[in-house]
Amino acid sequence: MNVILTKAGLDFFIAFGVVLGGSMLAGIGSVFLLLPTTSIMLSTASNLKIWAIVAAVGGSIDPMRVIESNIADGHLSPAVLQIGYIAIAFLGAHMGTELVKLICKGAV
Repeated sequence: MNVILTKAGLDFFIAFGVVLGGSMLAGIGSVFLLLPTTSIMLSTASNLKIWAIVAAVGGSIDPMRVIESNIADGHLSPAVLQIGYIAIAFLGAHMGTELVKLICKGAV
C-alpha cells in the first residue's frame, strides 16, 4: 500500500510542477519578449495540463496498454490502479492550473 501512495503522490506533484513551472517560465519569457504576461501564463497553464498528466504517468502510451491488456485478461485491479494514477495526475495538473489562475487574478 505504501508503494501505491508514494507513486500517487509523485504523480500528483510531477503534474503540479510541470504546469506551475512551465507557466512561470513562460511568464518570465513573456517579460523578455514584451508580451502580456498574464495571458501567456494562463494559456500556457491550460495547454500544459494534458502534457503534465502524460509526463506524470509515464510519458508514453504504456499506461493505456496496461489498462487495455489487464481489462482484456479480466484483471481489473491493475487497470483500476492505473486509472487512479491518471486521476491523481489530473488533480495535480488541475490544481496547478488553478494556482496560476489565482496568481494572475489580480493582474487581469
